[in-house]
Amino acid sequence: MADIAIWGGSSTFQAGQTPFAFYDNDSDFQADADKVAKFCAQRLGYPLMDVELQSGSFYACFEEAVTTYGNEVFQYKIRENYLSMEGDTTGSRGEYNNKLIEASLARTIRISENYGTEAGVGGDVTKYTGSLTVTGNVQNYDLEAAVGNIAGGIEIRKVFFESPPAILRYFDPYAGTGTGIQSLMDAFDFGSYSPGVNFLLMPASYDMLKVQAIEFNDQIRRSAYSFEVVNNQLKLFPIPRQTGLIYFEYYKNSEKNTPVKNSATNLITNVGEVPYDNVKYSHVNSVGRQWIYRYTLALTKELLGYIRGKYQTIPVPGTQTALNQGDLLTDARTEKVGLLGELREMLDQTSRQAQLERKANESDNLKRITTEVPMTIYIG
Repeated sequence: MADIAIWGGSSTFQAGQTPFAFYDNDSDFQADADKVAKFCAQRLGYPLMDVELQSGSFYACFEEAVTTYGNEVFQYKIRENYLSMEGDTTGSRGEYNNKLIEASLARTIRISENYGTEAGVGGDVTKYTGSLTVTGNVQNYDLEAAVGNIAGGIEIRKVFFESPPAILRYFDPYAGTGTGIQSLMDAFDFGSYSPGVNFLLMPASYDMLKVQAIEFNDQIRRSAYSFEVVNNQLKLFPIPRQTGLIYFEYYKNSEKNTPVKNSATNLITNVGEVPYDNVKYSHVNSVGRQWIYRYTLALTKELLGYIRGKYQTIPVPGTQTALNQGDLLTDARTEKVGLLGELREMLDQTSRQAQLERKANESDNLKRITTEVPMTIYIG
C-alpha cells in the first residue's frame, strides 16, 4: 500500500473538498476552514507530534460541526413553533431560514373546533337538517331511512319535538296589583313572560322555580312531549294522533370521523417537512462559531482515535510505544455530549416561555425594590 501523506502543517481550502459541499461557496466558511484545521492540529499536538489526518479530514469534521449546530438550532425552532407551522405550505427548502416565526392561534382554534362540534356551538363539520312525516298512531320511526341511508351512517344531534315553553303557561292572575289582566301585561310588552310586577321586583330564581313547577306538573300529571333515540330509531311520546312533520339535525359520520380535514399535498404534516435548510455559515455569530470550533475539535479527536486504534502499539528501536486511542475516544465523546448539552440548555433558556418567565420575575423584583423607595411628602 502506498504511503499516504498526513497533515503537513498547512492547507489551502478549495470548493469540493468537503463530503457534501454544503458550505463550500460560503466565503466565511472558506476563510475559516484552514484556520480551523490548524487550530485542531495544534490542539492535537502538532508539530511536537504527528497528527495522522489530512486536510480533508479537518474539513469534513468542520462541515459536520456546522451542520450539527444548524440542526440543533432549527430543531429547537421547530419544537418552539410547530403548532403554528403545522398545516402551512411546505414551500421550497430553506423558506423558513432567517424568517421570524410568530406564535399563531390558528392551529389552536382549529383544534378547538372539534370541541365546538361536540358542544353544538360551531365546529368544522357540516350540520344537516332532515325531516320525517309523522303518521297518526305510529310511534317508531327510522331516522336513517328518512335521510336516505347515507353511507357510514349519521349521528343525530337534535330532534325538534318539544312541548311549548313553560313560560307561555305561566300566569298568576293574583300577582302584583291583583288586576290579573293579560292585556295590561301585553301593553307593557311583558306578554309571554312572568307578570310585570314580578318581572321587575322578584329575583330571576323566582321565575325559574315557577317554570320548573309547571314542567314537573306536565311530566307527572299530563302526557309530556318526549322522545327516545336508540341507534337512530326514534320513539315519540305521547303517541302522535295526527299527521305532520318532525325536523331533526344530524352529522354524517363519514365527514365527522375522518381524520383528514385538508387533502392538499403540499402541507406541513410532520417535523421533517418544515422548510428549513442548512444554516448559512456567514450568518452564525461569534458565539455560535466558537461552539463549532470546539465541536470540530471533538470530532477530529474521535476520528484520530479511530485511526490510531488500527495499531495499538508501534515498534521503535529497542522498544515499542503505545498509542493513546482510548484517551482520544473518551475525551471526544465526553466533549461532544457536553457541547450538545451546553447548546441545548442555552436554546431552552432563550425559549419563548423561559423569556416570559424571566420578564415576569424581573417585573416582580422591580415592584419589590420600588416599594422600598421612600415616598416624598410635598409641603406647599
